[in-house]
Amino acid sequence: MKKSLATTLLALILILGFSPAQAETIRLPFNGLNLIGEFVLGDNRKPTDRTILVLHGTLAHLGMETIKNLQGVLKERGLNSLAINLSFGLNNRTGMYKCDVPHRHLYGDAIPELTHWLGWLKKKGIKDVTLFGHSRGGGQAALFGATSDHQLVKRLVLLAPATWNKQRVANGFKRSHKRPLADVLKEAHALVKAGKGKDYMKGTGILYCPGADVTAESFLSYYQPSTRYDTPTQLAKIKRPVLVVAGGQDKVVRDIAQRTKPIAAARDNIHLVVVDDAGHFFLDLYAEDVVDAMEEFLGGGS
Repeated sequence: MKKSLATTLLALILILGFSPAQAETIRLPFNGLNLIGEFVLGDNRKPTDRTILVLHGTLAHLGMETIKNLQGVLKERGLNSLAINLSFGLNNRTGMYKCDVPHRHLYGDAIPELTHWLGWLKKKGIKDVTLFGHSRGGGQAALFGATSDHQLVKRLVLLAPATWNKQRVANGFKRSHKRPLADVLKEAHALVKAGKGKDYMKGTGILYCPGADVTAESFLSYYQPSTRYDTPTQLAKIKRPVLVVAGGQDKVVRDIAQRTKPIAAARDNIHLVVVDDAGHFFLDLYAEDVVDAMEEFLGGGS
Protein backbone atom coordinates (compact mmCIF):
# COMPACT_ATOMS: atom_id res chain seq x y z
CA MET A 1 0.00 0.00 0.00
CA LYS A 2 1.28 3.45 -0.88
CA LYS A 3 2.16 5.80 1.94
CA SER A 4 2.64 9.54 1.81
CA LEU A 5 5.84 11.06 3.15
CA ALA A 6 3.90 12.55 6.04
CA THR A 7 2.40 9.21 6.95
CA THR A 8 5.79 7.52 6.76
CA LEU A 9 7.36 10.11 9.05
CA LEU A 10 4.46 9.72 11.41
CA ALA A 11 4.96 5.96 11.53
CA LEU A 12 8.67 6.40 12.31
CA ILE A 13 7.69 8.56 15.27
CA LEU A 14 5.22 5.89 16.39
CA ILE A 15 7.96 3.28 16.39
CA LEU A 16 9.58 5.28 19.18
CA GLY A 17 6.29 5.21 21.06
CA PHE A 18 3.83 7.93 21.97
CA SER A 19 3.75 10.03 25.11
CA PRO A 20 2.25 8.38 28.20
CA ALA A 21 0.23 11.59 28.60
CA GLN A 22 -1.76 10.49 25.56
CA ALA A 23 -2.80 7.22 27.22
CA GLU A 24 -5.08 6.77 30.22
CA THR A 25 -4.03 3.82 32.38
CA ILE A 26 -7.03 1.92 33.72
CA ARG A 27 -7.04 -0.38 36.75
CA LEU A 28 -10.26 -2.36 36.70
CA PRO A 29 -11.22 -4.53 39.71
CA PHE A 30 -12.12 -8.10 38.76
CA ASN A 31 -12.45 -11.15 41.02
CA GLY A 32 -10.10 -9.73 43.65
CA LEU A 33 -7.52 -8.57 41.10
CA ASN A 34 -6.86 -5.36 39.21
CA LEU A 35 -6.88 -5.69 35.43
CA ILE A 36 -4.65 -3.25 33.54
CA GLY A 37 -5.59 -1.42 30.35
CA GLU A 38 -4.58 1.69 28.41
CA PHE A 39 -7.23 3.82 26.73
CA VAL A 40 -5.95 6.06 23.93
CA LEU A 41 -8.26 8.74 22.56
CA GLY A 42 -8.19 9.10 18.79
CA ASP A 43 -7.37 12.52 17.37
CA ASN A 44 -10.45 14.74 17.23
CA ARG A 45 -12.57 12.06 18.87
CA LYS A 46 -14.77 11.95 21.96
CA PRO A 47 -14.30 9.30 24.66
CA THR A 48 -17.70 7.85 23.75
CA ASP A 49 -16.88 7.33 20.06
CA ARG A 50 -16.41 3.84 18.69
CA THR A 51 -13.43 2.03 20.15
CA ILE A 52 -11.05 -0.79 19.25
CA LEU A 53 -10.60 -3.28 22.14
CA VAL A 54 -7.12 -4.76 21.65
CA LEU A 55 -5.94 -8.14 22.97
CA HIS A 56 -2.29 -9.27 22.89
CA GLY A 57 -0.85 -12.70 22.08
CA THR A 58 0.70 -15.54 24.10
CA LEU A 59 1.89 -14.47 27.58
CA ALA A 60 2.37 -10.97 26.18
CA HIS A 61 1.18 -7.50 27.18
CA LEU A 62 -0.17 -4.19 25.96
CA GLY A 63 3.28 -2.57 25.90
CA MET A 64 4.71 -4.86 23.23
CA GLU A 65 5.79 -3.11 20.03
CA THR A 66 3.02 -4.61 17.90
CA ILE A 67 0.33 -3.21 20.19
CA LYS A 68 1.98 0.17 20.89
CA ASN A 69 2.56 0.85 17.20
CA LEU A 70 -1.01 -0.14 16.39
CA GLN A 71 -2.46 2.15 19.06
CA GLY A 72 -0.30 5.01 17.84
CA VAL A 73 -1.50 4.67 14.25
CA LEU A 74 -5.12 4.26 15.39
CA LYS A 75 -4.79 7.48 17.38
CA GLU A 76 -3.50 9.43 14.39
CA ARG A 77 -6.29 8.02 12.21
CA GLY A 78 -8.91 9.21 14.69
CA LEU A 79 -9.81 5.87 16.25
CA ASN A 80 -10.11 5.29 20.00
CA SER A 81 -8.49 2.16 21.40
CA LEU A 82 -8.31 0.25 24.66
CA ALA A 83 -5.42 -2.21 24.89
CA ILE A 84 -5.64 -4.64 27.78
CA ASN A 85 -3.46 -7.10 29.64
CA LEU A 86 -4.96 -10.47 30.42
CA SER A 87 -4.35 -10.98 34.13
CA PHE A 88 -3.20 -14.62 33.92
CA GLY A 89 -4.33 -14.73 37.53
CA LEU A 90 -1.92 -11.99 38.66
CA ASN A 91 -2.80 -8.65 40.25
CA ASN A 92 -1.83 -5.51 38.30
CA ARG A 93 0.03 -7.62 35.72
CA THR A 94 2.35 -5.68 33.41
CA GLY A 95 5.07 -6.79 31.01
CA MET A 96 5.67 -10.29 29.69
CA TYR A 97 4.57 -13.17 31.90
CA LYS A 98 7.69 -14.41 33.67
CA CYS A 99 8.22 -18.12 33.10
CA ASP A 100 9.38 -18.73 36.67
CA VAL A 101 5.96 -17.66 37.97
CA PRO A 102 3.83 -20.83 38.37
CA HIS A 103 1.12 -21.09 35.73
CA ARG A 104 -2.49 -21.47 36.85
CA HIS A 105 -4.19 -19.35 34.17
CA LEU A 106 -6.64 -20.92 31.72
CA TYR A 107 -7.03 -20.37 27.98
CA GLY A 108 -10.70 -19.56 28.49
CA ASP A 109 -10.00 -16.89 31.13
CA ALA A 110 -9.86 -14.39 28.28
CA ILE A 111 -13.63 -14.64 27.77
CA PRO A 112 -14.81 -13.32 31.18
CA GLU A 113 -12.03 -10.72 31.24
CA LEU A 114 -13.01 -9.40 27.81
CA THR A 115 -16.63 -9.33 28.96
CA HIS A 116 -15.63 -7.33 32.03
CA TRP A 117 -13.75 -4.78 29.92
CA LEU A 118 -16.76 -4.47 27.63
CA GLY A 119 -18.81 -3.64 30.71
CA TRP A 120 -16.35 -0.86 31.52
CA LEU A 121 -16.61 0.51 27.97
CA LYS A 122 -20.40 0.40 28.16
CA LYS A 123 -20.37 2.38 31.41
CA LYS A 124 -18.12 4.90 29.68
CA GLY A 125 -20.93 5.46 27.16
CA ILE A 126 -19.35 3.65 24.21
CA LYS A 127 -21.86 1.86 22.00
CA ASP A 128 -19.68 0.49 19.19
CA VAL A 129 -16.67 -1.76 19.83
CA THR A 130 -14.43 -3.61 17.41
CA LEU A 131 -12.75 -6.57 19.11
CA PHE A 132 -9.15 -6.92 17.92
CA GLY A 133 -6.81 -9.78 18.75
CA HIS A 134 -3.24 -10.65 17.73
CA SER A 135 -1.86 -14.19 17.45
CA ARG A 136 -3.21 -16.37 20.28
CA GLY A 137 -5.22 -13.32 21.32
CA GLY A 138 -6.75 -13.41 17.86
CA GLY A 139 -7.78 -16.99 18.47
CA GLN A 140 -9.27 -16.03 21.82
CA ALA A 141 -11.10 -13.10 20.22
CA ALA A 142 -12.49 -15.49 17.60
CA LEU A 143 -13.64 -17.84 20.36
CA PHE A 144 -15.35 -14.89 22.04
CA GLY A 145 -17.08 -13.99 18.79
CA ALA A 146 -18.23 -17.57 18.28
CA THR A 147 -19.55 -18.11 21.81
CA SER A 148 -20.69 -14.69 23.01
CA ASP A 149 -23.46 -12.45 21.73
CA HIS A 150 -22.33 -9.28 23.49
CA GLN A 151 -24.31 -6.38 22.04
CA LEU A 152 -21.38 -3.94 22.22
CA VAL A 153 -19.13 -5.93 19.87
CA LYS A 154 -20.11 -5.03 16.31
CA ARG A 155 -17.23 -6.65 14.44
CA LEU A 156 -13.87 -8.38 14.90
CA VAL A 157 -10.37 -7.83 13.50
CA LEU A 158 -7.99 -10.77 13.85
CA LEU A 159 -4.29 -10.11 13.20
CA ALA A 160 -2.27 -13.25 12.41
CA PRO A 161 -4.69 -15.26 14.57
CA ALA A 162 -3.71 -18.69 15.86
CA THR A 163 -4.55 -21.93 14.11
CA TRP A 164 -4.46 -25.42 15.60
CA ASN A 165 -3.40 -28.83 14.36
CA LYS A 166 -3.15 -31.79 16.74
CA GLN A 167 0.02 -33.30 15.30
CA ARG A 168 1.75 -29.94 14.90
CA VAL A 169 1.06 -29.07 18.54
CA ALA A 170 2.34 -32.47 19.70
CA ASN A 171 5.52 -32.09 17.66
CA GLY A 172 6.08 -28.56 18.94
CA PHE A 173 5.59 -29.60 22.55
CA LYS A 174 8.10 -32.43 22.30
CA ARG A 175 10.62 -30.17 20.60
CA SER A 176 10.31 -27.45 23.26
CA HIS A 177 9.68 -29.48 26.40
CA LYS A 178 11.48 -32.77 25.64
CA ARG A 179 8.51 -34.98 26.57
CA PRO A 180 5.71 -36.55 24.55
CA LEU A 181 2.59 -34.42 24.89
CA ALA A 182 0.41 -37.53 25.23
CA ASP A 183 2.25 -38.54 28.42
CA VAL A 184 1.75 -35.14 30.04
CA LEU A 185 -1.91 -35.03 29.01
CA LYS A 186 -2.42 -38.43 30.64
CA GLU A 187 -0.80 -37.19 33.86
CA ALA A 188 -2.88 -34.00 33.87
CA HIS A 189 -6.12 -35.89 33.23
CA ALA A 190 -5.35 -38.25 36.11
CA LEU A 191 -4.85 -35.32 38.49
CA VAL A 192 -8.09 -33.65 37.42
CA LYS A 193 -10.00 -36.93 37.73
CA ALA A 194 -8.63 -37.28 41.27
CA GLY A 195 -9.86 -33.80 42.16
CA LYS A 196 -6.35 -32.36 42.04
CA GLY A 197 -6.68 -30.10 39.01
CA LYS A 198 -5.17 -27.18 40.91
CA ASP A 199 -2.09 -29.19 41.91
CA TYR A 200 1.15 -28.16 40.21
CA MET A 201 3.01 -30.46 37.86
CA LYS A 202 6.55 -29.42 38.71
CA GLY A 203 8.93 -28.67 35.86
CA THR A 204 6.47 -29.75 33.17
CA GLY A 205 6.62 -26.61 31.05
CA ILE A 206 3.90 -24.82 29.13
CA LEU A 207 3.76 -22.66 26.00
CA TYR A 208 7.05 -20.70 25.73
CA CYS A 209 8.20 -21.69 29.23
CA PRO A 210 10.22 -24.95 29.36
CA GLY A 211 10.49 -26.38 32.87
CA ALA A 212 7.76 -24.16 34.29
CA ASP A 213 5.42 -25.34 37.05
CA VAL A 214 1.84 -25.55 35.80
CA THR A 215 -1.42 -26.78 37.31
CA ALA A 216 -3.08 -29.75 35.68
CA GLU A 217 -6.16 -27.74 34.75
CA SER A 218 -4.06 -24.94 33.28
CA PHE A 219 -2.10 -27.40 31.16
CA LEU A 220 -5.25 -29.07 29.87
CA SER A 221 -6.83 -25.73 29.01
CA TYR A 222 -4.02 -25.08 26.50
CA TYR A 223 -3.22 -28.59 25.27
CA GLN A 224 -6.34 -30.75 25.48
CA PRO A 225 -7.05 -31.43 21.78
CA SER A 226 -9.83 -29.07 20.74
CA THR A 227 -10.80 -26.96 17.76
CA ARG A 228 -11.62 -24.12 20.17
CA TYR A 229 -7.98 -23.01 19.67
CA ASP A 230 -8.41 -22.94 15.89
CA THR A 231 -9.42 -19.59 14.38
CA PRO A 232 -10.73 -20.92 11.03
CA THR A 233 -13.03 -23.35 12.86
CA GLN A 234 -14.37 -20.50 15.00
CA LEU A 235 -14.86 -18.24 11.96
CA ALA A 236 -17.56 -20.57 10.69
CA LYS A 237 -19.55 -19.89 13.88
CA ILE A 238 -19.28 -16.08 13.94
CA LYS A 239 -22.19 -14.05 12.60
CA ARG A 240 -20.62 -10.60 12.95
CA PRO A 241 -18.34 -9.10 10.28
CA VAL A 242 -14.76 -10.34 10.68
CA LEU A 243 -11.54 -9.07 9.11
CA VAL A 244 -8.57 -11.44 9.15
CA VAL A 245 -5.22 -9.78 8.43
CA ALA A 246 -2.40 -12.18 7.57
CA GLY A 247 1.30 -11.56 7.04
CA GLY A 248 2.72 -12.89 3.81
CA GLN A 249 6.02 -13.65 5.60
CA ASP A 250 4.49 -14.96 8.84
CA LYS A 251 6.68 -17.82 10.11
CA VAL A 252 4.60 -18.41 13.25
CA VAL A 253 1.06 -18.85 11.90
CA ARG A 254 1.89 -20.02 8.41
CA ASP A 255 -1.49 -21.33 7.30
CA ILE A 256 -4.00 -18.67 8.36
CA ALA A 257 -4.35 -17.04 4.93
CA GLN A 258 -4.62 -20.37 3.10
CA ARG A 259 -7.27 -21.66 5.50
CA THR A 260 -9.24 -18.41 5.69
CA LYS A 261 -9.43 -17.83 1.93
CA PRO A 262 -12.15 -20.44 1.18
CA ILE A 263 -14.17 -19.33 4.21
CA ALA A 264 -14.04 -15.71 3.05
CA ALA A 265 -15.08 -16.81 -0.45
CA ALA A 266 -18.09 -18.67 0.91
CA ARG A 267 -19.28 -16.21 3.56
CA ASP A 268 -20.07 -12.52 3.09
CA ASN A 269 -19.17 -11.59 6.69
CA ILE A 270 -15.59 -12.92 6.56
CA HIS A 271 -12.91 -10.77 4.92
CA LEU A 272 -9.23 -11.53 4.34
CA VAL A 273 -6.35 -9.13 3.71
CA VAL A 274 -2.78 -10.37 3.22
CA VAL A 275 0.05 -7.89 3.80
CA ASP A 276 2.64 -9.42 1.50
CA ASP A 277 5.94 -8.65 3.23
CA ALA A 278 4.78 -8.53 6.85
CA GLY A 279 5.94 -11.02 9.45
CA HIS A 280 3.96 -12.29 12.41
CA PHE A 281 4.36 -9.14 14.52
CA PHE A 282 3.69 -6.53 11.80
CA LEU A 283 6.52 -4.36 13.11
CA ASP A 284 7.48 -0.85 12.09
CA LEU A 285 5.55 0.53 9.11
CA TYR A 286 3.36 -2.55 8.73
CA ALA A 287 1.13 -1.16 11.49
CA GLU A 288 -0.01 1.35 8.87
CA ASP A 289 -1.00 -1.43 6.49
CA VAL A 290 -3.02 -3.07 9.26
CA VAL A 291 -4.88 0.15 10.03
CA ASP A 292 -5.41 0.82 6.30
CA ALA A 293 -7.23 -2.50 6.10
CA MET A 294 -9.12 -1.77 9.31
CA GLU A 295 -10.31 1.64 8.08
CA GLU A 296 -11.65 0.14 4.87
CA PHE A 297 -13.36 -2.61 6.86
CA LEU A 298 -14.88 -0.21 9.40
CA GLY A 299 -16.10 2.30 6.84
CA GLY A 300 -17.24 5.76 7.95
CA GLY A 301 -18.96 6.88 11.09
CA SER A 302 -17.93 7.47 14.66
